[in-house]
Amino acid sequence: MRSSLKRGVNIVVNTEPRIRDIKVTSDTITAYLVDGRIVSVPLAWSWRLSEATPAQRARWRLIGDGQGIHWPDVDEDISVEGMLHGVPAQRPRVPKSVFNAQERGNGKSNGRRSHRPRGAQRSTAKR
Repeated sequence: MRSSLKRGVNIVVNTEPRIRDIKVTSDTITAYLVDGRIVSVPLAWSWRLSEATPAQRARWRLIGDGQGIHWPDVDEDISVEGMLHGVPAQRPRVPKSVFNAQERGNGKSNGRRSHRPRGAQRSTAKR
């Protein structure tokens, strides 16, 4: 933000980039900024949007005064600063323990132990 003084009146001018509108295609995410700039990044920068349906991509809302965009159906947020500075979203890494558990086939694919207290016996009654 920048402030200027004119005849004793303080005028605050917002110079931060803000999004006015957004368009998502099968290849790109294009942001139309309030100041007239158009910023376009590859859709692959957002793995969540890449895997989303066209209907999910079309349902978005601005964050704040246009500092970013939120897609509620896929829980994705992209900031205008991230688009301008070239910061793609990183896919979360799956811990090795998850892969090891899946390979063993023990059904504990999340790597956590059972919630059964120590010493508690599993019921043998038929359900």
